[in-house]
Amino acid sequence: MTVQKRKNSQKISPLWVSFTILDVFLHKTALLDILRKFAEFGHKPCLIAVRSRNAYRNEDPPVRIISVPLRYVPLVSRVMFTIMLVLFLPLFIVVSRPDFIIFEPEIHILACFPGLFVSKFRKVKAVLDIRTVPVETVGFRGFLQKFWFSVSILVAKKLFDGITIITPSMKKKICNDFDLNPDNVGVWTSGVSDSLFNPKNSIPENAELKRRLGLTGKFVVFYHGVFTPTRGLTETIDAIKILIPKYPDIVFFLLGAGPSASTLSALIQKEGLQGKVIIANPVDHSEVPKFIGMCDVGIVPLPDHPYWRFQSPLKLLEYLAMEKVVILTDIPAHRAVIGEAKCGVYISSVNQMEIAKAIECAYLNKDSLKEWGKIGREIVKREYTWEKVAENLENYLLSI
Repeated sequence: MTVQKRKNSQKISPLWVSFTILDVFLHKTALLDILRKFAEFGHKPCLIAVRSRNAYRNEDPPVRIISVPLRYVPLVSRVMFTIMLVLFLPLFIVVSRPDFIIFEPEIHILACFPGLFVSKFRKVKAVLDIRTVPVETVGFRGFLQKFWFSVSILVAKKLFDGITIITPSMKKKICNDFDLNPDNVGVWTSGVSDSLFNPKNSIPENAELKRRLGLTGKFVVFYHGVFTPTRGLTETIDAIKILIPKYPDIVFFLLGAGPSASTLSALIQKEGLQGKVIIANPVDHSEVPKFIGMCDVGIVPLPDHPYWRFQSPLKLLEYLAMEKVVILTDIPAHRAVIGEAKCGVYISSVNQMEIAKAIECAYLNKDSLKEWGKIGREIVKREYTWEKVAENLENYLLSI
């Protein structure tokens, strides 16, 4: 849909404030994509974020990006970013005159107070955007995550003009937990670029990449994203070990990085799974489609835990957009997207035997995977393109 055909003609200038380290964090994709789509709509979005050692080159000139140089040090960097915002944000509001300021549930919510004081004179509206509840909350850092999450919602409840949340099910839970009026809370999910993640665009590259990686003739199970202890990755490696004697052409390919990378590598060495489980360093987001394209099935083995139950996994949408059948746990976050469609192979728990059975099911039905995968792309085109997701956020902002 072109800008000329859009129903909303009112143009806005949203300012997003996010502790996203643009040259480090893998999860920056959704934020940048929603801002790009807003720019395509004719709005004037701006992002205040962070860069670490490397300069961040903005490849989307319509999106104004201010990247604050801060060396990443856990906890300390967030405090420094907050101090910078306390000093800088009021002046930026006066000079740039945004229509909305969108914060995330973080310690930098403290920086909203001087900004809110100025914004009242400028008629700027404040919104809290919740993409996730605190996850993997162990130790002191986990305590701080939960503390600032709760503080942020309470501040927004009292002082902000609105709140947005990633899924309807998470909205219901947070509204119940914090006694929020659901009528004042909007929803915009994860989304995917159906032009970038288009299986027709990468067919020649898929075969070449598979050849270059030594995977020609292999049945490739694929995961990409962050490696942490509670994402079912260790259990999936154990499942591969179970399957290899019977199906020696199965390979588990992981693309990404994270705290568990060394643990996973050690497990591969210990179990003698070199060549059967492969870990590759993360690539630019524009390169991800050809990696998905060369696989046979994707996998999202998140356990049924409160902090995964109501998410909107971006990787799931990317697999579906690339017409890949996905092996995934039977949790509300996944059911909400796939339902009973054949493009999903559900596992009842993150158990190595359950995962092995699901991979075997996909393997034995390899001739049907291509047809089943087409169903997933239709789901994405119907509900989860960035254009549709951006329209949901746009409509909410214009309603408050």
